[in-house]
Amino acid sequence: MIPVITGALFLAWPALLNHYPLVFSDTHAFLVQGGEPQMVWDKPFIYGPLLALFHLRLTLWLPMAAQCLLVSHLLWLTRATVAPPTARFHLALCAALAIFSAAPWFTSLLMPDILAPTVVLSLTLLGFAKLSTPLRLWLLLLAPIAIASHLSYLPLALALTLLALLLRAHRSILIPLPAALALLLATNVIGHGKWAISPYGAVFALARLTTDGPAQAVLARECPRPDWKLCDWQGRFPPDSDDFLWKDWAPVWSTGGPIALAPEASAIVRATLLQEPIAVLKTAIANTAHQLTRVALGDTLGNDWLESSITGSLRAYFPAAEMARFRAGLQMNERLRPWAEPLNPLHLAALLAGTAATTWLAWRRNRLAAMILLALLANAAATGALSSPHDRYQARIAWLVLVPALLTIGSRAAADTATPPRRSSQ
Repeated sequence: MIPVITGALFLAWPALLNHYPLVFSDTHAFLVQGGEPQMVWDKPFIYGPLLALFHLRLTLWLPMAAQCLLVSHLLWLTRATVAPPTARFHLALCAALAIFSAAPWFTSLLMPDILAPTVVLSLTLLGFAKLSTPLRLWLLLLAPIAIASHLSYLPLALALTLLALLLRAHRSILIPLPAALALLLATNVIGHGKWAISPYGAVFALARLTTDGPAQAVLARECPRPDWKLCDWQGRFPPDSDDFLWKDWAPVWSTGGPIALAPEASAIVRATLLQEPIAVLKTAIANTAHQLTRVALGDTLGNDWLESSITGSLRAYFPAAEMARFRAGLQMNERLRPWAEPLNPLHLAALLAGTAATTWLAWRRNRLAAMILLALLANAAATGALSSPHDRYQARIAWLVLVPALLTIGSRAAADTATPPRRSSQ
């Protein structure tokens, strides 16, 4: 459909400005997943194969275009839950989101971040929209893939599914989460030889619980223990969980790497949850609150680590012209962030207004608004409490608060236009 394609172009403007799709150092791992193919210890085997399916070893513009089309189509379908979609309104909606929100910066970014709002919109549509059979089947395929693409989307999907059931959703809402879990189990047993949702995910929880403090209290009581290498780190843990996970001098890589540390991590995390439940809860609440406020653009827009990551993937899987396009982009030359950062005050004002409007609509029993508000909280809890607060974790989904208000305004404007003016009695 022409309106969906045009809306996708609006949502692609950061990539067009950059002269190349936006990438992050982690994009390299996803390209390796699909290019070799190869399992990666800390990432589900989902988004990487999707990239390979679309880029065809030709160019990364193709998967970026697919992401923009996907979001534009979901917005078109979401509008249909309020009023019949029209080309004029859809273009106005996509243009408003392109200007006043971070949405285009994530549709242009080749990371599974864009699948977070995809989870929210697809589950909402499955639960409450009147869909044709082909559309329902499409969403039943899309939603599990989106949920499985990142481990933080599992608690997000669980929260939304429970709320949808309370709001009397269509029974098909029960399918995506179990299907996503089955997909993760299947890929992990094939790729890692383990029947597990996340074979090595305990390493992330260990980093969070240690740097927050609760795990250190357990280590102080339990150590010394010959089976816990982390006993040797007491009193000198790095204060930042990212350093804990990724620095070569820190606990994970200096003790044999995440795969070797995973069994010990599972034991320490289990002991921490049993022995320090109140401390774990307090730090989780604090991290969730902190994550809710982190919505700025900027932390994926520089060339940090791109030379040592993305260039290797481009060299291995793409024609030489792709490397030239990448190197010519604003991002690689540290000229993209200055375009984005001035937008943060505008986006923040829109988010505050959108949150107020969405809260009011949820109070008026707008189910889309209720799902989005819960999604913001669940996303903050899953990323802030289980990982470490970062701007992109919340910014990737916060822009959804603008959608219910924009849909309501648009439907009322359409109703006013359709209503003929009353004739004067005089």
